[in-house]
Amino acid sequence: MKEKLDITVSIVLYNENLEELTKTVDCFLSIPLKKKLYLIDNTPQMCFKGIFNQKDIEYIAVGKNIGFGSAHNKILDILKQTSKFHLILNPDVSFKLGVISNLIKELEKNKEIAMIAPKVLFPNGKHQYSCRRYPSISELIARRFAVLKPMFKAVILKGEYRERDLKEPFFAEYITGCFQLYRAEDFVKLNGFDERYFLYMEDVDICKKIDSLGKKKLYFPQEEIVHVLKQGSSKSAKLFLRHTSSAIKYFFKWGF
Repeated sequence: MKEKLDITVSIVLYNENLEELTKTVDCFLSIPLKKKLYLIDNTPQMCFKGIFNQKDIEYIAVGKNIGFGSAHNKILDILKQTSKFHLILNPDVSFKLGVISNLIKELEKNKEIAMIAPKVLFPNGKHQYSCRRYPSISELIARRFAVLKPMFKAVILKGEYRERDLKEPFFAEYITGCFQLYRAEDFVKLNGFDERYFLYMEDVDICKKIDSLGKKKLYFPQEEIVHVLKQGSSKSAKLFLRHTSSAIKYFFKWGF
């Protein structure tokens, strides 16, 4: 039997900034592990074909926009045979050389942990508060409408674990999906993302599924990454409707 790769990574591509994407790809290719990067292109025009030709990269053209979770799931069958660990990575994330290796070491210490994620920073160095409690309807609404944020400030801060010492690792309820490092076997057992979500809430949903598996998610702030964060649903009516649709599906699935 062929020896498994140390790590695989999937990045879903649609309307990406090529400079940011190149930086993300270069960060991953620099790590000293046996690895493979899957670039899954959701553009109908196959816009990213032929741009990255390095030996550790495989390009997959979907031919249409099938959504975030469905695209990541395209390689589920491959992971069963090829990978020890699998990283869900956004195309606008950068990180230092030792981050992934150190996170893998933490995962290897505790078989109960299915997924680990680092502290996430904005490019200006500010904290993104990527580890969260499961959202309430009021919190989601308040986050989308700036006028409501002052009235729901306590709810938002609680949702972001602001009362905790976020310099220390802990098991969070959910961790946002820009960087989620899984044991590959657990990601396969979860059957990846629920494909009923086209975009948004699939990262919350998969954390609920990890709970159902009897496993945990570790927030590990001793390692840091930088995430540009587009916040598209705050700027686009179409994406706002996508987010609303996903939230409705989430609450009907897991309860109000």
